[in-house]
Amino acid sequence: MPRFDSAGLVTAVALDHASGRLLMLAHMDAEAIARTRETGLAHFHSRSRGRLWMKGETSGHVLKVIEIRVDCDQDALELRVEAAGPACHTLAPSCFYRRLDAEGGLERIDS
Repeated sequence: MPRFDSAGLVTAVALDHASGRLLMLAHMDAEAIARTRETGLAHFHSRSRGRLWMKGETSGHVLKVIEIRVDCDQDALELRVEAAGPACHTLAPSCFYRRLDAEGGLERIDS
């Protein structure tokens, strides 16, 4: 198993399996990992709601997990996924759709 932090969580990033594009970052606890492995769909621990949630449980934009990789320190996970729609709750394909501009503001990017 991964090495969980003091809150029982591990950072997880979801990458598009075909393109390698970074889709989202979330946190998983042991229950989220177990449910993900059981169902083949990405489950995470919501720190704000304090509960387990399945990505796409209301939108239908689920993440089908192809593979789970663990980093060298065992404190982060990489989920290789096939996304059934936008990964971001804003309906952007990726949660990483903005960058810092030269003035320190946010600039929307398309790729």
